[in-house]
Amino acid sequence: MKRREFLGASIALSLPFSVRADAYPSKPIRYIVPVAAGGGNDMIARVVTERWGRVIGQTFVVENQSGGGGVIASQTTMRAVPDGYTLMQGYVATHGTNPATRKVPYDPIKDFTPIGMIGATPNVLIVNSQVPVKNMKEFIDYARKNPGKLSYGTAGQGSLTHMTMELFKQETGLYILHVPYRGIAPAFNDLLGGQTQTMFPGLAAALQYIQSGRVRALAVTGPKRSAVLKDVPTMEELGFKGFDAMQWYGTVGPAGIPVEIVKRLNETQVATLKLPEMREKLAIEAVEPMPMSPEQFGQFIKNETQRWTALAKVRNIQLEE
Repeated sequence: MKRREFLGASIALSLPFSVRADAYPSKPIRYIVPVAAGGGNDMIARVVTERWGRVIGQTFVVENQSGGGGVIASQTTMRAVPDGYTLMQGYVATHGTNPATRKVPYDPIKDFTPIGMIGATPNVLIVNSQVPVKNMKEFIDYARKNPGKLSYGTAGQGSLTHMTMELFKQETGLYILHVPYRGIAPAFNDLLGGQTQTMFPGLAAALQYIQSGRVRALAVTGPKRSAVLKDVPTMEELGFKGFDAMQWYGTVGPAGIPVEIVKRLNETQVATLKLPEMREKLAIEAVEPMPMSPEQFGQFIKNETQRWTALAKVRNIQLEE
């Protein structure tokens, strides 16, 4: 009997890991979030994994690892055993703008396995309500007639708020002074106070100020108008073809996760995103669900990295850290 048990165990261990993947998941799944607890990124992770756990039949344990602009979390994930039990919520900074603007100790494509996209929120071009413009045409005309008079705040050098405005400046040829802050909150404080005049933040961060009338929205990024700003045109509608900048979120794991496990994770994530309450829950952060296959998400990450890298080179945005 012992001999048969030994032989059975030996055969099982000798089989490719993917053959035994039908037992996955047999224990809780670690889900690393590359920011501190409490913000929008963290909220999205907890909303998704709570329901995803029910669908896949196993608990997700959310672990916040902030620091280094996502570098710490990315390195932890990259070095984990590729068995599907360590995943990370990659987003536009960890797998887009950061690798494009600074040296990071990981490759956003080669060192990770794409699982699937969760969703994205658009960026929105806003101006302080005291700036005498009501639409994009008036804004561009005003900026051209007043060179050096306008400045814009960002969440920091190389952030999506920075890169999006630099993309806009490249498209229009406008001169608008960059004022970087340590986070989006102080950038908003100075915009509301009139020290800066414009910004290109994520919609979730800007919505309360737009709705209160303290700032004016001129355009949103993304393929279609936002459901919460139906009267605000997209950049595409205004003639900026291919202008795309989204605060997106998705799931990745370390490179080398077996395809059967990737398939199970993706299928259950997509099923989770299609649950009736998910759209409403994600709408709190102005996020639109955008389910993708692993292949589609992998190509998406590659495209993001390439286009932000190209912009950083043209605009000479390269950070030391």
